[in-house]
Amino acid sequence: MLTDQRRAHILETLRLTGRALASELAKELSVSEDTIRRDMRDMATAGLLRRVHGGALPVTPELPDFSARQSVSTREKAALGARAAALVKPGQMIFLDGGTTTAEIARRLPKDMPLTVATHSPTIAAEFEHHRQIEVILIGGRLYKHSMVAVGAAAMTAIDAIRPDIFFLGVTAVHPSHGLSTGDFEEAAIKRHILTASAETYVPVTEEKIGALSPCLIAPLSNIAGLIVPSGMDAERLAPYREAGTEVIEG
Repeated sequence: MLTDQRRAHILETLRLTGRALASELAKELSVSEDTIRRDMRDMATAGLLRRVHGGALPVTPELPDFSARQSVSTREKAALGARAAALVKPGQMIFLDGGTTTAEIARRLPKDMPLTVATHSPTIAAEFEHHRQIEVILIGGRLYKHSMVAVGAAAMTAIDAIRPDIFFLGVTAVHPSHGLSTGDFEEAAIKRHILTASAETYVPVTEEKIGALSPCLIAPLSNIAGLIVPSGMDAERLAPYREAGTEVIEG
């Protein structure tokens, strides 16, 4: 098999299964593991995949800034937001992470539902200007402008004083083996801190983030109550998450 054919097969395996193991591909293609590892090394250098011990994972595209993301996948995010909002019960305290998908959750919470909403995102807090029944707790700290959220020690101290019933967590990638991840170390830490403080955590995630991996780990899948994914997704792509014991809710 030609080099280009092998590498195309590696990319297709990543697309279908979310991972590529060097040992399995070597047997499948009747070549040595060294050949596959060399292919993966060259492909990682070219930015086509992310190397890990024993194989490779898909790369997560670099996200545009917050303003640009507001116009991306809006219909998909709206459906996820509606499904997430349906999980909320009157009288609860929920924590909304920053991001455009969690903004859709805010927009779909009933205006007459009594709730307490905590958030470390000023843009999320602003969504509740006209919700008379919703009390808003805005967590302060150093503003991480890429995601428009507060991070750092001050934010963590404030989070220690609350116990949300539900945390809607935003991520840039979710992988069945490597869990939930994002692109910034300090933002990952604040997300992990909120998760620990919350009774349950749900993760609404658009399709391109499923099976991908970002540099900074937030938590393993076992730490969350469930994933909220777009309806009609290929069952094969979602099977590894269900096999890992994660509830998968289609939005």
